[in-house]
Amino acid sequence: MVNNQFLQQEATNIILQNVTRYCAECYKEFKEEESLYYDMKNYRYLCQECAKRIEQELPNDLYESIEVNKEATLF
Repeated sequence: MVNNQFLQQEATNIILQNVTRYCAECYKEFKEEESLYYDMKNYRYLCQECAKRIEQELPNDLYESIEVNKEATLF
């Protein structure tokens, strides 16, 4: 994984039913098969727009890029 902050995942039916349906930052509703980003530091799911915005606000020396290993998964 290139980035220690975010884990990119596909919004599966299991995640949407059992974990969350909404971005923790802007409350946008996730659609199945949409890319979502798990914030490893704050333990929450974010949409791509919020993850990129948060990444830009972080000091560059802490996190490199939002692009992550797509094989990694929480479920």
